[in-house]
Amino acid sequence: MATKKPAGSSRNTAKKPASNAKKTSTKVTTVRAASGASANASARSARFTFSRSPLLAASVAEFIGTFLLATVVIAASGQPLFVMFAALAVVLVVGGISGAHLNPALTVGALATRRINLARAVSYVVAQVLGALLALVVLNAFVSAAPEVSDSAKAFGQAAPTLFSAPSIASGKEWVVLAAELLGSVVLAFGVAAALRSRVLRSDVSHAFTYAGVLYLALLLGGTAANYVGASAIMNPAVAGSLQALKFELWPILVYVVTPLVGGVLGFALNDVVQTESEAKV
Repeated sequence: MATKKPAGSSRNTAKKPASNAKKTSTKVTTVRAASGASANASARSARFTFSRSPLLAASVAEFIGTFLLATVVIAASGQPLFVMFAALAVVLVVGGISGAHLNPALTVGALATRRINLARAVSYVVAQVLGALLALVVLNAFVSAAPEVSDSAKAFGQAAPTLFSAPSIASGKEWVVLAAELLGSVVLAFGVAAALRSRVLRSDVSHAFTYAGVLYLALLLGGTAANYVGASAIMNPAVAGSLQALKFELWPILVYVVTPLVGGVLGFALNDVVQTESEAKV
């Protein structure tokens, strides 16, 4: 009897490593299967995720946002209060995706001050121009589909619906309109640069309210100055196209394209100078 006990104990000890090996192999197989399943799931989710291309998503957001903004500008005849509320809503919707520039002048200003790279700037500008032009096409289609006004209705002063467009620049008043456009563009760019900074430091809500408030202020300043000579300040080359203000002539291109771009660069640069000085004093 004394000799059997060691044999039994040796058999038991010999069986234990085999069971441990089975457990270890089972665990390894389970871990591999789980990791393989998670990898397949992540691959499937990445395959159908639109935001895996951030530049594409941001450009589409700029396209949609500029389309909505230009639509409201045309439909509301450029009234600053309506444009302000429209900008507030649009920036709240797309600001978290693209930063909500909605304006080639702001995009060029951000590029000049190295807030964005060249590829993003070009993509944004193309999306903004296409969105603004689409707004003109869509609203023009609705106006064209409106029924004709009868002669009796014309007798009572009813006229056929027309799209709102920017008035032509009066001869001899080009420099006044250019100065108004430059003033409004610098104010707008300066405020939006601060809004983009507040978006990084605080929240998208503060960004949206700052953007909308500064746009309202810029429209009041620039628009009032331009109205004195029977013109309008647009401060957005993309929206200027949807308002049919651009022509293949020197002054319209200089006033509504070149001047806002210069104002955007000046406004962003001025904001950088002010922020640098304030941080240095602190």
